[in-house]
Amino acid sequence: MDIGEGIRKAMAKLSRATIIDAKAIKEFNKDLQKVLISNDVDVSLVLKLTDSIEQKALKSNPPAGITSYDYITDIVYNELVSLMGNSYEPELKPHKILMMGLYGSGKTTTAAKLAKYYQDRGLSAGVICCDVTRPSAYEQLETLAKQANVSFFGIKGETDASKIVAKGMAELQSKRVVICDTSGRNAINEQLIEELKAINSKFMPDQSVLVLSADIGQIAGHLSEEFNNAVKVSGLIITKMDGSGKGGGALSAANAANAKVMFIGTGEKLSDIEPYNSERFIGSLLGMPDLGGLLEKVQNAIKDENINEEEVDVEKLNFESFYAQLKALNKMGPLKSVFGMLGASDMPKDVIEKGEEKLVKYKVIISSMTRDERHDERLLHQEGRIRRIAIGSGTSEKEVRELLSDFAKMKKSFKMFKNDRNMKRFISKFSG
Repeated sequence: MDIGEGIRKAMAKLSRATIIDAKAIKEFNKDLQKVLISNDVDVSLVLKLTDSIEQKALKSNPPAGITSYDYITDIVYNELVSLMGNSYEPELKPHKILMMGLYGSGKTTTAAKLAKYYQDRGLSAGVICCDVTRPSAYEQLETLAKQANVSFFGIKGETDASKIVAKGMAELQSKRVVICDTSGRNAINEQLIEELKAINSKFMPDQSVLVLSADIGQIAGHLSEEFNNAVKVSGLIITKMDGSGKGGGALSAANAANAKVMFIGTGEKLSDIEPYNSERFIGSLLGMPDLGGLLEKVQNAIKDENINEEEVDVEKLNFESFYAQLKALNKMGPLKSVFGMLGASDMPKDVIEKGEEKLVKYKVIISSMTRDERHDERLLHQEGRIRRIAIGSGTSEKEVRELLSDFAKMKKSFKMFKNDRNMKRFISKFSG
């Protein structure tokens, strides 16, 4: 079972208890232990966590006006945040980053993601390919750099990584952030250590970052210690956090080994990387809304798609602005992650899949409309227009009418939202 789903089920079971007494807390802790251990969190850390929850829950009383359940939820939240480590705030200043990691960690993709992250925030960035052992490394990083719109340097066929990094630094000296990608191995060995030391002495990085895949779980702490003995590790980037049940194990193990988690990879797109925020991560596990994170994703999606913000203005909602919103939504990744940020992580899979299918179909239908029809939906009620759009989009007239009906409902909802002061206060509370 997914770690978030398991924790939410344990919390839901506790909420149904008539009285939250010692028996209820012990039962909850057993459920929590099963979830965390099955998701590769170290047993000793789990026992320490649940013991702390029990001690705090039973030896103190909720403040006035706070229910026992809300009080326990707050205790669980704070204990899990402590287990998963501190948040990271990246410094937006010129610096050099050395990337390290084993095969399969996603190191090369992460190098490009990181370069894009800093460049999107005003720091010109470039990447150097010093992976001299993997045949396709040069082409992969060159392609990713082009997609990320950052500078690239490499010497195809060169086997001396020290020579590449020296020339790369000269070539990219005008860039404010320079990221050096290095070779990986199936396991850390003497050859890899010597290669990293040689690159490190030439590159003189401000940060030496170890990239680890979330699916390694508890080994994260051990690997960070091994790499740290070879080249001083500044922090970790944990990749594949969107699809691995062992992500919690990797984070907790890293924290136990005093290894700072700097960023997490949340998907396959180049924009799917974010500074590690333990409060936000635990909030998502507990099913808490993250509207601040959602608004940030929306803004990044609008920027990536080069959409004018006026195009997605709900005040001027028409099919033109709705089409722009669909493009932005598509850039934000799977609907599941969007629902999660709204606090609806356990939305049924079939509902999400049907929703995604419908959104794809709606984009096709709108693209078959004329410019005038997109700006004035009243034109679509004229004879023959719906039939023409259905033929042009490869859909049925029934599906076009379904879009019109859903669009009318959405406009009505936005109008209600616009006039709802309580909803506005709710939004501002979570978005800051």
